[in-house]
Amino acid sequence: MATPSIVSFDSVSPEREESLPAAEKLISGTPHQLTENIYEGASGKFFTGFWSSDIGKWHVNYDGEEEFCHILEGEIILTSTEGEAQEFRAGDRFVVPAGFTGTWETVVPCKKLYVISLVG
Repeated sequence: MATPSIVSFDSVSPEREESLPAAEKLISGTPHQLTENIYEGASGKFFTGFWSSDIGKWHVNYDGEEEFCHILEGEIILTSTEGEAQEFRAGDRFVVPAGFTGTWETVVPCKKLYVISLVG
């Protein structure tokens, strides 16, 4: 069996997927989103790429996934269902653990590098 090749972000032309949060999740704004998935693991449980969003706020539920985020541009606020709010700006890195529920608010149009692992 051949050794898998290293995947350089600079050598991949990802498919671009534009979307909006589902209507039942949207709280405010018109947060047009762009996902550029660079890599999907053979198991189908690991993903990485870039995601960007316009200003808006919506409900999130990290039911079956964990996500590492590195904010490259902009500003966001994540607020848990219990009301704990955390602000992140360009340069910040964080992990959203499986089980997190709350809201994602893009305060200044943002772009992030993401790494998602499906759990369970």
